[in-house]
This record gives sequence, structure tokens and C-alpha cells, in this order.
Amino acid sequence: MTKLTHLDDQGQARMVDVTDKQVTEREACAEALIRMAPATLAMIVDGEHPKGDVLATARIAGIMAAKKTHELIPLCHALNLTSVKVVLTPQPEASAVHIEARCKLAARTGVEMEALTAASVAALTLYDMCKAVDRGMVVEQVRLLEKKGGRSGHWRADD
Repeated sequence: MTKLTHLDDQGQARMVDVTDKQVTEREACAEALIRMAPATLAMIVDGEHPKGDVLATARIAGIMAAKKTHELIPLCHALNLTSVKVVLTPQPEASAVHIEARCKLAARTGVEMEALTAASVAALTLYDMCKAVDRGMVVEQVRLLEKKGGRSGHWRADD
């Protein structure tokens, strides 16, 4: 059984010591989905939302969140990200917006939490900006899609 790395021998929470790990290129991709009423999605897609371009705002929020993950998630390392991309794709057939966040760097530890945080905060930003017209929105399917680099190598979620 794999040992939990954020617990010491006495079961106390700790930041993992990555000093002796090799610096490698690392990348992670995560997704989130936010479902909403068809009229809400149409308002977003047609650029008729009174708050402006909510997709652009959510994209910037996701990027900012990735950069601040270590301030939000206890025991995460502060990372010098070299790339953060957040793509929001309206899905009219599902009355939803799909969010994909990809983070990259060269470091001693991975960027999974940064990608997950970016996708989550982008979805929450959409919720915040649209809640006045649709309180029934649902954020779901927040998950890691892929990670590359480091000792554990390449991992991809099953479809």
C-alpha cells in the first residue's frame, strides 16, 4: 500500500521535503464543468451578460488561482509556474461550460494542485458572475485529467 506523503511517522501533517528530488519538466491538466440554464449559457455566449465577458474574467481568475495555490492549500509548495492555460468551452448541447486548465514548470514537485485549483476557481468565478440570473448552476466533474514528469512518470485518467 502506498504511504501518504503528507504525514510523518507520528501521523502529523507535514510539508513533503523535496530537496533531494530531481528537477524535471512537469505538467498537469485538470477539468471542471459548470452546468446552467440554457438561457444563462446563451447570455454568456451572446455577450449579453451585464457584467461583461464572464469567460475572460473566469480565465484570468483561473490563472491567478494557479499562481496562488500554495496560499490556499495547506502544505503545497510555492511554485514558479512557467505556463498556465485555462480554456473555457461553451457546450450548448449540455447547457454547460467545460473548463480545462494546464500548468507547466520545471521543478522538484508536481503541478496537479495548481491545475485543479485553476479549473475550480474558473468555475466558481462563472458561478459568482452569473448567480444573479441562475442560482441553480452546478459545478461538477472537477478532476485531474493528466500529469507528466517526476518519478511517477506519465498518468492519464480513464475516460
